[in-house]
Amino acid sequence: MKILFTTLHAKYSHASLALPCLAAYCRTIPDVAVVIREWTTNEPREQLLRHIMAEQADMVAFSCYIWNIEKTLRIASDIKKIAPDTRIVLGGPEASFNIFELMHENPAIDFVIKGEGERVFHRLITTLVKHGGGNLLERSLGEIDNLYFRDGDDITSGPLGKHFLELDTVPSPFEAGLVDLKKPLIYYETSRGCPFSCAFCLSAAEGHVRSFGPERITSDLTLLMGHKVGTIKLVDRTFNFDAQRANRIWDFILEHNRGSHFHFEIAADLLTEENLTLLKRVPPKTFRFEIGVQSASETTLLRVGRTANLGRIFETVQRLRAETAIELHLDLIAGLPGEDFTGFLASLRAVADLNPHVIQIEPLKVLKGSAMREIASRDDYHFSGFPPYTILRNPWLAFADISRIETIGRLLDLFYNHDGFTATLALLRRSIDTASLFDRMARQAGNDNLSGLSTRRVYELFARLAGPLVDDATRRLLHDALFFDYCRHEMPLMGKLPSFAAERQADCTWPAPRDLPNPPDLPADSRVKAFRCTFFRDYRCEEWKNGAVGITFVYASGAGRGLQVLVV
Repeated sequence: MKILFTTLHAKYSHASLALPCLAAYCRTIPDVAVVIREWTTNEPREQLLRHIMAEQADMVAFSCYIWNIEKTLRIASDIKKIAPDTRIVLGGPEASFNIFELMHENPAIDFVIKGEGERVFHRLITTLVKHGGGNLLERSLGEIDNLYFRDGDDITSGPLGKHFLELDTVPSPFEAGLVDLKKPLIYYETSRGCPFSCAFCLSAAEGHVRSFGPERITSDLTLLMGHKVGTIKLVDRTFNFDAQRANRIWDFILEHNRGSHFHFEIAADLLTEENLTLLKRVPPKTFRFEIGVQSASETTLLRVGRTANLGRIFETVQRLRAETAIELHLDLIAGLPGEDFTGFLASLRAVADLNPHVIQIEPLKVLKGSAMREIASRDDYHFSGFPPYTILRNPWLAFADISRIETIGRLLDLFYNHDGFTATLALLRRSIDTASLFDRMARQAGNDNLSGLSTRRVYELFARLAGPLVDDATRRLLHDALFFDYCRHEMPLMGKLPSFAAERQADCTWPAPRDLPNPPDLPADSRVKAFRCTFFRDYRCEEWKNGAVGITFVYASGAGRGLQVLVV
């Protein structure tokens, strides 16, 4: 039997973790060959179908998520029409709920595995190998926990329950060579489950937290760091559920890391003094913490079962920002019970005051299988019936409010999250707080298309949205600071300055690198250009000095190094 494990990613840069874990658990079954193929949702369905059929697999197993379920079901239907004897299996979060309905509406699906898949999939394959099409097949399938299957014209299942896998029984997919370590981003897990019971999250349904053993974790991390993987993104739902365990892993990484960047999802209020002391040792550009604040309203959080100490979260984030070099990514969810638009802005204001590196806003997704579905039914929520099940309105937010929040989130991603507007935002925040600023810019943007903009167009968009919010004198300084920020990220072209700086041509020169009084020390193969402009203030200093100052920007690029901008 040949099994094709496959999934459709949202981005090419991602590498699956679920599929290699399944393959590692099943690869020793006699007379079974496994192969993993990964594609993206952006590829044409006809091309994906040709790739899948070329494998000539006896079984195709899809890992299903909100971003790929609709395309996956269409492909599965086509596979069955081409090769009716090919068995099709679905697993993953988006296939684990409303399964009878899913299989009834999609007759191409032969099996669905609910929840954790390794042991269930192993038992399914060994049963098929043993019984094939024999009379004992259906009876044997009915003994497999959390497996849904077709029995003639009926859809049935084995016993349903939570039988948690001993994680160290799953062979390492990294040691088995089943993960493409050349990808720039590799997913990794050290635990499964979550200690919290938030209504909006599927992790609450799993509950019980289990960790891989320390030897397995250090072995995997040693392999990943040894391959110098660019970004290792840990998918643990709450990495620091055990503070001492977290410290041991962080300490091991700091001792053995060879240039990898690590992303952790943590609960800030669970960090201890010992954690904070260790985290002061983290070098810049090494750790990124994603912290789900979700709302600054304790009442709202209580209504969705989110047990969090907001005061402790804010205090800890302030300390992380002041005392460590860790990149901080704070999340908010718009549309939680009891939080209207004014309340949302208050949550955004509280988070922005912490000055995190990234602020992520997501409208609530009422996921299948989450407790939020019951709350939504009770509280008159209206949400899309199609993935990703985004909220459309509720008693506290109209559709227009949600649309404006989505625009605020997009503007934050354009203007705040990539460190491209440091001087400009610092100038504006002297007179207007971040939440009010982005709300007012979102009103200016209306229904404009904010996607696919070049760097220059993004800065011109900022000038257009923020300009009407200030008086003439401040607007002159705004354009000055904005031009400084622009020059830090892209070299202005002679005769093609951004529209808000068009009148600055006389202040600009493009000196040859050899004419720089103190040329920077750069690799010999660098391609170097320079630009100089006179600004109203010296934005290089933390305390800006009034008075005209000439500032030179050096733009250096080289093979494999990208663009480096030096402000001298």
